[in-house]
Amino acid sequence: MQVAIVGPTGAVGMELLKLLEKRAFPLKRLRLFGSPASIGKKLSFKGELLPVEPIDFHGVDLAIFCTSRTVSIELAPLARSAGTIVIDNSSAFRLNPDVPLVIPEINGDTLKTHQGMIASPNCTTTIMLLPLAPLHRRAKIKRIVAATYQAASGAGIAAMEELKEETRAHLSNTPFERTVMPHPYAFNLFPHDSPLLPHGYAEEEMKMLHETRKILGDESIQVTATCVRVPVLRAHAEALNVEFRSELSKEEALALLRTTAGVTLLEDWENNRFPMPSDATESEQVFCGRLRVDQSQVRTLEMWVVGDQLLKGAALNNIQIAEGLVLLNKSFCSLG
Repeated sequence: MQVAIVGPTGAVGMELLKLLEKRAFPLKRLRLFGSPASIGKKLSFKGELLPVEPIDFHGVDLAIFCTSRTVSIELAPLARSAGTIVIDNSSAFRLNPDVPLVIPEINGDTLKTHQGMIASPNCTTTIMLLPLAPLHRRAKIKRIVAATYQAASGAGIAAMEELKEETRAHLSNTPFERTVMPHPYAFNLFPHDSPLLPHGYAEEEMKMLHETRKILGDESIQVTATCVRVPVLRAHAEALNVEFRSELSKEEALALLRTTAGVTLLEDWENNRFPMPSDATESEQVFCGRLRVDQSQVRTLEMWVVGDQLLKGAALNNIQIAEGLVLLNKSFCSLG
């Protein structure tokens, strides 16, 4: 199979390269397509240095887009017209009714309906739903109140580097001029920097509502979120308050989570030790802990969830979608 990564020099693209090598994905050839500024750069893969090429989808069986919404809208149709199957990591096609929005552990069966385009969800949605999906199947979620604590990785490599530089400047009491983040970031936090909509919610917050409904196939689920940037390099954390339509005890929920693929329970009540970004960083697992019964409302559980935004929140989910396509059609492996 001939595979292309569109946007290989960004944070998610770099993780994709590592995962393709680590998971022995069936490749005949890997091509890297980038912007004019990145053409000519070389990235390591299986001991070789692969060049970033101008975009040309001829002969490419599968393209994974690690690009902005604007770039995906422009280039994904070109890929489709060349017969290339597209996995898109941006928000461009997620809510299109003809495009499956996939977290393989939850709704991998929807890959069967794809028409050459598959969308990967927003990182906060993916990290939230991986542990919530089995609970929803058991007791049906009525409402989620989410507060997210989002790392610099969500804004890319430049934001991660800027956080390091700003932290050093802060500690040495020297002036620092930000070029990526809109507000002071070192030793600070602020509401998510995605555009604010007329009703006052940020785009990032509304993604969690609409994507949750599509992935779980339930338009009645209510989600309200407050998304916050915190000065952590990578791995997002989320505080979730989840109201169910049916009774679900803490013990039942824990039993379900212990057998949920991709989820690791980390609960040490004696030492007040629960998941942290340092646990999730560079891990393919989403960590869940501090599960408790809401004392203020019936049929409601509280939990704390942490996951690496660059892995399960993005690159890993893309690779798992691609692996799902291979399983659906074994002949896909020999295309091209």
